[in-house]
Amino acid sequence: MKLSDFDFDLPDELIATRPARPRTSARMLVVRGDDMQDRTVADLPDVLRAGDRLVLNDTKVIPARLFGLRHRESAQGPVSAKIEVTLLEPQAGGDWMALLKPLKKLKVGEDVVFSDTLSATLIDKPEGTAILRFNLTGDDFDAALAKAGAMPLPPYIAAKRPADARDKQDYQTVFARHKGAVAAPTASLHFDDDLLARIAAKGVEFTHVTLHVGAGTFLPVKVDDVSQHKMHSEWGHVSQQAADEVNATHAGGGRVIPVGTTALRLIESAADEGGQLQPWRGSTDIFIRPGYRFRVADALMTNFHLPKSTLMMLVSAMMGTGRVKEIYRHAISQGYRFFSYGDSSILFPKGETRR
Repeated sequence: MKLSDFDFDLPDELIATRPARPRTSARMLVVRGDDMQDRTVADLPDVLRAGDRLVLNDTKVIPARLFGLRHRESAQGPVSAKIEVTLLEPQAGGDWMALLKPLKKLKVGEDVVFSDTLSATLIDKPEGTAILRFNLTGDDFDAALAKAGAMPLPPYIAAKRPADARDKQDYQTVFARHKGAVAAPTASLHFDDDLLARIAAKGVEFTHVTLHVGAGTFLPVKVDDVSQHKMHSEWGHVSQQAADEVNATHAGGGRVIPVGTTALRLIESAADEGGQLQPWRGSTDIFIRPGYRFRVADALMTNFHLPKSTLMMLVSAMMGTGRVKEIYRHAISQGYRFFSYGDSSILFPKGETRR
């Protein structure tokens, strides 16, 4: 398939820069095969049925964007340069891989000062990234990062406004547990404690898995033949308990519905050929596109995605490329809000059975 198969025109005013408040007031397009209904996320208990299981990604976003200064002595006196850092992933020994702008302004061995308590030394520059060694570790590092760092908003939001204090709550799920993501599992941002309780009262159960969403989720596809695209890798964990819960739901005739493409990619990575979810820990670069046979996921709750993105390919794999084009035409015509802070959809393939 060609990259152009996943393109569409999106009016700029439909790109959300703030989430709906309250969270559950976001609109939700319910798609069951050929049927579409305009609802809100607050209606989710009415859309689900007893015996269903929602799979939630409990990763926690760290305030991974830092702004600092590099100081250097010159013949004319001290010279400073502004440095922007986006943390990507921790390295063995406590160092961090990061994106650093402008990278050419910093030499290996030089320091960047972010606050009175937090600074870092550039250790290496592998392939356009940076390896940073911070002056603090453990809880001290976490505390200093919480004060100095900003939430790593997606590029299409950051281009319109800087992150602020509201984003530290808005860009975090209510069930976030395990620190390590530099992007939020955004389909889960629509949930609050009251909605979770109402869903549970319906007889729907929850399973928690962890996939630390990386900045690679925003990387564009640069090849016209999408089969040649190389996916970014992200670390995830499926516990024995999570695997047992999902397998029990299927054995009992229930539906397994991941909330977000991150949860879906993880459970599909951890499933065996027979459709049984297995305990799993490691990195996944699974690339789900049309032609993929789903092993575990029966449906998907997800936001509306960027044109020509791997996430558009994923939802097209579940619903069919032609059907997704119809879904997105409807969403645009009805003024749904798009991307990370946008509205939601819940997609049930025709027949609602695994393929």
